[in-house]
Amino acid sequence: MTTTTNPGAKSVSDSNPPVPVTLRAHRTLWQDAVRRFSQNRLAVLGLAIVAFFLFLAIFADLIAPFAYDKANFAQVRVLPMRNPAYPLGTDEIGRDYLSRLIYGARTSMTVGITIQFIALLVGVPLGGLAGYLGGKVDFVVTRLIDIMTAFPGLIFAILVISLFGGGMWKVIFALSITSWIGIARLTRAQVLSLREKEYVEAARCLGVTQRGIIFRHLIPNALSPLLVAVSFGIPAAIFGEAGLSFLGIGINDPIPSWGKMVGISGAYVRVSWHMALFPTLAIALAMLGFSFVGDGLRDALDPKMTR
Repeated sequence: MTTTTNPGAKSVSDSNPPVPVTLRAHRTLWQDAVRRFSQNRLAVLGLAIVAFFLFLAIFADLIAPFAYDKANFAQVRVLPMRNPAYPLGTDEIGRDYLSRLIYGARTSMTVGITIQFIALLVGVPLGGLAGYLGGKVDFVVTRLIDIMTAFPGLIFAILVISLFGGGMWKVIFALSITSWIGIARLTRAQVLSLREKEYVEAARCLGVTQRGIIFRHLIPNALSPLLVAVSFGIPAAIFGEAGLSFLGIGINDPIPSWGKMVGISGAYVRVSWHMALFPTLAIALAMLGFSFVGDGLRDALDPKMTR
């Protein structure tokens, strides 16, 4: 039996050409996080506020119209907009309030970021070792965390400063003593949940050392909640420094501090309202900005939000 073909007939494949398939590039977790963060308006607003204060802190010497310790005793407690040279007024000894606020941003950003950096240096290794090794190491680290948690952070800082005196670096030291506790506890919990994952077992089978597993596999995968914790820890450190300076035992004069500016304004607030208003607004805006960034990071880095 022979089969005849019609040379003029169109094949099915010719009449229905293949439909081009559009391939979407695979996005990593961090690319998805950046996309979600950029779509969160409050998070972007918070990042803009934080970037503004960081800009003031870095370039305070170039932006501030006067030195932070330059006094003009002929212009004491000038109200805002009364003198063009001092748009935000002056303080109790005639120092430009705008310049003091700008340099105060440097103080607050330095304190907040440095304290959280120290917290990471101490808390991440301790929490990582306790969570991965377990046993006696976990017992010792956990008991140390429990003991340090019993001391209220601000009261403990007051005790330390009362013994060693005030100053920026002493304030940082006093607040850093307890700042690592939350980071260590969070790192330990993350490592406990990650150490039995398949990629960790594979690394063990390949002969990777315990140090390599902790610092190359476990801690990088626990980085997301740590970033969120740091973003909330910075405003807490700023508020702690402001509280100490408000009590008069924090940053020493003539270095400006928003908390010290609020504390000093108490004696003049009825007639010189600007001395309390502007530093209070600066503290509130800084804490609001970091809070918005923390909320945005928490939502952006949540794996459940990945589509």
